[in-house]
Amino acid sequence: MAGPVVVHWFRRDLRLADNLALRAALDSGARIVPVFIFDPAILRSPRTGAPRLKFLLAGLRALDANLREHGSRLLIRHGDPRTVLPDLVRELGADGLDFNRDYSPFALRRDADVSAALDIPVHSFDDAVLRAPGDLMKDDGTPYTVYSPFKKRLRALEPPLKPVSSAIPAGQLLPAGQMLHSDEIPTLYDLGFEPTIAVPEAGEAAAQRALDVFLDGRVYDYKDTRNRLVINPFGDDPPVGASYLSHFFRLGMLSPRQAYWAGAEAIDHALDKDAAKSVSAWVDEVIWREFYMHILYHFPHVDRGNFRREYDALVWRDAPEEFVAWQEGRTGYPVVDAAMRQLRAIGWLPNRARMVVASFLTKDLFIHWQAGELHFMQWLIDGDPAANNGGWQWAAGTGTDAQPYFRIFNPISQGRKFDPDGDYVRYWVPELRDVPTATIHAPWEADDPPHDY
Repeated sequence: MAGPVVVHWFRRDLRLADNLALRAALDSGARIVPVFIFDPAILRSPRTGAPRLKFLLAGLRALDANLREHGSRLLIRHGDPRTVLPDLVRELGADGLDFNRDYSPFALRRDADVSAALDIPVHSFDDAVLRAPGDLMKDDGTPYTVYSPFKKRLRALEPPLKPVSSAIPAGQLLPAGQMLHSDEIPTLYDLGFEPTIAVPEAGEAAAQRALDVFLDGRVYDYKDTRNRLVINPFGDDPPVGASYLSHFFRLGMLSPRQAYWAGAEAIDHALDKDAAKSVSAWVDEVIWREFYMHILYHFPHVDRGNFRREYDALVWRDAPEEFVAWQEGRTGYPVVDAAMRQLRAIGWLPNRARMVVASFLTKDLFIHWQAGELHFMQWLIDGDPAANNGGWQWAAGTGTDAQPYFRIFNPISQGRKFDPDGDYVRYWVPELRDVPTATIHAPWEADDPPHDY
């Protein structure tokens, strides 16, 4: 098949279905070379954690397997994209480069440099969001900085683009035999990381199955169950509660359009108003993710500082021993310790637990939110620069829609409310397994307090 050659640069869009940049290249009739680049700058970053990297590697293997079913493969390269891509374009004689945009300050600088280094057309797409940053603004032309009016405006506009066709015409993905030399998909060892926790199944097929299972029933109870402290959602039969899709969103194994429109269909199938409201509450959470990506784009200073700059004057405590105790789940507060141990065991936390431990670090221990944010990025398989930053600043009271400084999540009452039987605490803090339910969240009140906690 003759025709122009376009490089599709995969980043956080590890899927073939509803991939805007890939679809545009396919619709142009070009022959497409799918590429992924391991950037040493990202691998060396303290914000890159082994759990998320392991999930990424699993996602790349799933993507490569999908490509091979179409007679192609994923071309793997290592190095700075600013030099790797121009070299690759020359080797291939490529006629264009397509990619989906990312909105962190690092990614925006990198992508601008790559575009400037090439003398071929470069096309980028707003695939990771429902609305492109800049398209959703207040009447005075400034960005929204509060979630509720942002959500209201987004919902008032024409619905987002529906998922684009996933059909791949025969011959448009460059056959594996015609590609240049490709490195193998590396292991954690190859990338200089030690073995880490088990991660859930990766890839767009796994993401679609998880979405289907959630929307087939659990979503209709979401509003009432989303705050439960779930022990582990990654089994064959996920418990009630949240959607457990955040890790798929993080690496683009699932698109926001797929989620939004699947939610709209679920609302149409709701049996009553309460069920429909539950689905709508879940779609609102998809929009929260969107909101923080827009914030990061419009206010890049949040990447390394407070959204509200006046809080840069805050003086935080330097308490390294207390911080390590928080990291390791040794604070003496059961629900906090359970959550922090869960994070290190499975690379994920219920959203309620994230809020509780963030409030505890920043408003009980008075330790800087950035220390907690970094720890989360090192351990979470769904660690996202925009959402993680936004959530931590919300908890610390320094960000958009901030939890006020005088509001503190009481770890005892939070545990009693969202882990009423103590199952979550008993599982992750086995030292407390014999403590009566009445005192499981305040074991010092038990008649026979545990001596090993």
